[in-house]
Order: sequence, then C-alpha cells, then structure tokens
Amino acid sequence: MSLPSPAFTIRPARPEDVPAVVAMVHELADYERAPEQCHLTGEQLRAALFGPSPALFGHVAADSSGEPVGFALWFLNFSTWAGGHGIYLEDLYVRPALRGSGAGRALMAALAAVCVERGYQRLDWSMLDWNPAARFYAAIGATQLQEWVSYRLAGPALDALAAELTGPPAAGATLTARPEPGTGRVPDRGDAA
Repeated sequence: MSLPSPAFTIRPARPEDVPAVVAMVHELADYERAPEQCHLTGEQLRAALFGPSPALFGHVAADSSGEPVGFALWFLNFSTWAGGHGIYLEDLYVRPALRGSGAGRALMAALAAVCVERGYQRLDWSMLDWNPAARFYAAIGATQLQEWVSYRLAGPALDALAAELTGPPAAGATLTARPEPGTGRVPDRGDAA
C-alpha cells in the first residue's frame, strides 16, 4: 500500500530504514522532554521489526529520495469486549520540516487501512497531556477517552512483583515459576533447593 504525495510516500518500514527511524525516535524523546529515558538501538529495533517473530510493525513517510522523514510504530492488541484485534500506536513522529504537510495524517490513514483490511476493531494510542497533537487527533476523528487512566509497572516495582513468583505460594494459590534465564525452562517447585 503506497500513498503518494508531492513531498512523501507512505510505505511499510524496511530494514534499511532502521537507522533513520532510531534517530527519529531519539528526536521524539527530545521533543517529549525525556531524552535520558530513550535507550533504543538499531539492533533492538531491527530485531523487533524484522526478527523471526516480529511483534512490532512500522510504516514510514519517505521523501523523494526514499529517506524516512516520519514514522509510525505499532503492535497488535486485543479487545476482549469487542472480541477482536486492534492496533496500538506506540509512536507517531514527523520531522519538523514536514509537519503540516499531511505526512502524519497519511501515516494514520495507512494504519486505519490496515485495521479495515484485516478486520481489526480499532486504533488506540496515548499521548502526553501537553502535546499540541491533540488538535490533529481530533481533526482525524479520534475520541479522547476521558474515563481511562494509563498505568505502568517498570524497573524495581516490576522486578519486585515478578519476584513474588519465586517465593512460597499463598495459601490455596498455585503459582508458576518464571522461566530460567537463557533456557526458557520453567522449573517446578521441586527444583528449588
């Protein structure tokens, strides 16, 4: 699926796009005032997009020379209520020189087309509350979900919760141990010494 424009073409990301997309992810982190939180490498993105079992997908807005000037990175989610898959948009970014050119809208249209073609139920994303892109999202027909609140479990809190599986099971509960690092093998309770 290609959507032509005088300034750009929308297409699925290719392996050769990885360096430009990583650079733009870091630009996005700067824009979102969190450059110290962005650790993405080309190897990580290449593995996520093009490894044996990709769980991340991407589209780029490419200029006339084929160089990416914007991107959308996304993955599948599933709505138990709707009974079907959807797309979760992780990041949408267009370089400042092309903002207002229609590249962002064309990237979103490409994701909407993926949803429609594959029978996916919806396209979801979140954004920082100060981001002026809210006007853009409203203009394409998106609805802000006022009643939903986002949560994140990461770092030491994530590690602490995961560690609960290695302790003794609560009364009446059955816990499954985590896979052993590097092996994927899940030890049974009898393996613990």
